[in-house]
Amino acid sequence: MPFWKGKKVLITGHTGFKGSWISIWLQKLGAEVMGFSMEPPTSPNLFSQAEVGSGMQTTYGDIRDFNQLKQLICSFEPEIIFHMAAQSLVRKSYLDPLETFSTNIIGTANLFEAARSVDSLRVIINVTSDKCYDNKEWIWGYRENEPLGGSDPYSASKGCAELITTSYRSSFFSDGPSVASVRAGNVIGGGDWAEDRLVPDIIRSIVSNKIIFIRNPHSVRPWQHVLEPLYGYLLLAERMWFDGKEYGDSWNIGPGDQEAVSVETLLRLFENAWGESLNIQYDDKGNHPHEANYLRLDCSKAKLKLGWSSLLSVDTSIDWVVDWTRAYIQGEDMRRVTLNQISYFEEIIKEHSHHE
Repeated sequence: MPFWKGKKVLITGHTGFKGSWISIWLQKLGAEVMGFSMEPPTSPNLFSQAEVGSGMQTTYGDIRDFNQLKQLICSFEPEIIFHMAAQSLVRKSYLDPLETFSTNIIGTANLFEAARSVDSLRVIINVTSDKCYDNKEWIWGYRENEPLGGSDPYSASKGCAELITTSYRSSFFSDGPSVASVRAGNVIGGGDWAEDRLVPDIIRSIVSNKIIFIRNPHSVRPWQHVLEPLYGYLLLAERMWFDGKEYGDSWNIGPGDQEAVSVETLLRLFENAWGESLNIQYDDKGNHPHEANYLRLDCSKAKLKLGWSSLLSVDTSIDWVVDWTRAYIQGEDMRRVTLNQISYFEEIIKEHSHHE
């Protein structure tokens, strides 16, 4: 991907899980990367483990602080922005809905408003979520033109972030930078230590030999390795750069139907990959806030128009998480391990494009 060499890229939320992976990938591709984010959200965290900050500039701040954000954008003069700063957990949104709404809605509006101040910008990609759809719990995948909605605060905030994206595109950016939103599903990968997320919970139970409590064993989710949607975002940004009108739109970037498996199946796959039994306790009788049982994306548009498709099976994705975690436990150089996985993935992309 020679396109990225020397490009000035701003990533909001770069200390998070997805933000760290895309930051280190862009460094590898030769981009000049600036990050704007709060301090890393967990301890341990991928940003520190893989020394992501060593190859980029970082400004710590809150996406809700408009003046600081605008000042940074005006001084850095980015050409491409990936907006990833968010409160990203469904259950946390029940505990603190105001933080979720202010970060995900006002924070997004702040980003677009600040972006109006610079002429250097060519591309803005807002990373939202598959939870932005009005979930009817049906078996079909949602397409980009389906109604937005969301019963829990997190999902509602992502639906609102989508509306803000469309509003700014229509009202202020019709002649300026190309603006898109990307909607991905459940991502997994090495270095995710978020609270209350299935794979990090599994890793913690292995590392500390503790019980893992499972709430919804029969919930089906489309799982994908974190590098899959990130590749989609990079591909989309490149297309937007050259043909902004054609590609400035909303995009589903999710795994194939065969990668949608139940929580219970994922646990079994993890046990096989790790080579020992997990200490599982089912806690599906408790008084838990509502979470969707079934959510699937139709990614035909990304396949047809971007040439993007999911490349890793759910088994391979889990193997990569296990390999990364073992390396971490053994005290290996995690920046090198992370870059190696990116290199493997780039080889898979090359092979795939040769076969097409």
